[in-house]
Amino acid sequence: MSNHEQMTARSCSAGCSGHDHDHSHGVKTEVILYFAGLALFIVALFLSAGIIKSLLFVTALLLSGYHIIIDGFTDTYYKTKQRKKFTPNVHILMTLAAIGAVVIGEFMEATLLILIFAGAHYLEHYAEDKSNKEITNLLNLNPTTARKINDNGEVEIVNVSQLKIGDYVSILNGDQIPTDGIVVAGSSAVDQSSITGESIPVEKQEGDELFGSTINGTGTLTMEVTKNSSDTVISKIIELVSQTQSNISKTAALIKRVEPVYVTVVLLLVPLFYLLGFFVFQWTAYESFYRTMVFLIATSPCALAATDIPATLSAISNLAKRGVLFKGGSYLSNLSELTAVAFDKTGTLTTGKPVVTDTFFSSIVTADEQKQYEQLIVSMESKSNHPLAQAILRHFDTITPIEFDVENVIGVGLVGHYEDVTYKIGKPSSYKVIPEDIQSQTVIFEHEGKTVVYFGSDDQVLGLLAIQDVPKDTSYEAIQYFRSENIHTVMITGDAKRTGEAIGQRLGIDEVRGNVMPEEKATIITDLKKTYPVTAMLGDGVNDAPALVTADVGVAMGEGTDIAIDVADAVLMKNDLTKFAYTHKIAKKLRKIVLQNIFIALAVVIMLVVFNILGLMSMTFAVIIHEGSTLVVILNGLRLLKNQEK
Repeated sequence: MSNHEQMTARSCSAGCSGHDHDHSHGVKTEVILYFAGLALFIVALFLSAGIIKSLLFVTALLLSGYHIIIDGFTDTYYKTKQRKKFTPNVHILMTLAAIGAVVIGEFMEATLLILIFAGAHYLEHYAEDKSNKEITNLLNLNPTTARKINDNGEVEIVNVSQLKIGDYVSILNGDQIPTDGIVVAGSSAVDQSSITGESIPVEKQEGDELFGSTINGTGTLTMEVTKNSSDTVISKIIELVSQTQSNISKTAALIKRVEPVYVTVVLLLVPLFYLLGFFVFQWTAYESFYRTMVFLIATSPCALAATDIPATLSAISNLAKRGVLFKGGSYLSNLSELTAVAFDKTGTLTTGKPVVTDTFFSSIVTADEQKQYEQLIVSMESKSNHPLAQAILRHFDTITPIEFDVENVIGVGLVGHYEDVTYKIGKPSSYKVIPEDIQSQTVIFEHEGKTVVYFGSDDQVLGLLAIQDVPKDTSYEAIQYFRSENIHTVMITGDAKRTGEAIGQRLGIDEVRGNVMPEEKATIITDLKKTYPVTAMLGDGVNDAPALVTADVGVAMGEGTDIAIDVADAVLMKNDLTKFAYTHKIAKKLRKIVLQNIFIALAVVIMLVVFNILGLMSMTFAVIIHEGSTLVVILNGLRLLKNQEK
């Protein structure tokens, strides 16, 4: 089964109304005929009673509902044959209800039932099918070519699939690393965010591991291939996404199980009701048939069908206005029962860009010297295109650099010569002697999960810069909301556990999982679901895709990668987690309204059935009350169009 077919199956399983087959065939024709039938229905409403009016109603019913009628019988037949058990759907019950209304002569009622059901059916499928695209973006991320170094030293561009374990590959600056391997020569900073989720590029030297699909920085590397293209991390991500696309939530599965049971019960009760009236209550044959048709109309799922769809569409519309897009109503419904939510760190909880959070100079440095050293730092970093350099320059954006010789020394950092003094900016391990005050401050900053960079002259450390991917203010607000709702919060990150715990502590997150690889994220979500039945996952990278589809509700950040957006159940168009908190409020409100609607619909059905048995219900009143309950249910659902901040 293709990725597209798997995605369609997953969506349809979760949200389709009683059938799983593909509805893409002739959908445009169905829509045209539906609106043609709707037009005839409206025309018929303004005509005087007569055969023309009746014919128009029947024609409208057939035009607007022919696919409902066909699906009702064919889908029931194929499902029954496949499962070897009678498995009807709502379509067949709607069809029989419409036929019953026509037999009694209530042509308008029959047509209206079909119009409402078919219209809601179209809207539901439109909302879901609109967002279910093929996962071609993920497949495009898989590298296709590589610069293979032949035995004679010549470089040949080959297809990645031709690479074998032990081959040597040249990787130029800006190249996409073609497959997994290890560095055998050269050094460079590699952007691994698409695989590990790390926000800061990682320095790679001889012996370090490389991941396929990650992006090389400014240096040049020679790599030895250690895995076949089918066994790379990115390939495993693609495989995981494909395997989990067909999974559906427990809530969606429950809906699928209950639906045919309800229809079967009604179908069994219809002939029993007729026999009960004729033999037990001693009604005449005509009266028994008449009351049986009233019973069929009363128990038809017109109002029940409207308990969820209009309310869900209203909620989806409300959220869309605030930049939250859902691919189907079932996912929003699942969110109302949320018990745990997992967040990717980089770009989801944090800004995704490193910033200088602190600067510290040794006690031996005077105020005037500090100003001079800051200018030297800016001057040196202005010669580098490393992401950390950009963060430093943004921090000292009011300082004008001066010109002097600067070089990038591998394994050390930036080295500059100014006024006969050698200055260096590098990681702490590049210095041998570190003053006590610098050491103690380094411990504090590293405990807070910050990356520390030293500045010094010759071998004397003069100061340091603390750099971190900082959390957003909106993240703190959202985390506090979920904690107030007793929803377990988890951070999942590829960064070091200490870094993750520092961010988690600032935000008040319940649990932090650090040093996590992409294939482990989905496993973590699976483990969480054992303790927390309904778990959501929020992420923005390719590395989050398996976890997004494993979660009951996967939410992608709109500024993230296309694949995260494609496989997720919902998308936050702005990286603002308060929007997700608002979404949870809407989901809870939606569940409350749907339960209200179900109560109203069932209460009306019970009342109509009881009054019908007692002989207190005519066809006219049955139609008015039944359609009235449908109207009440729809209007109740439309309340979700309003802002629910309060």
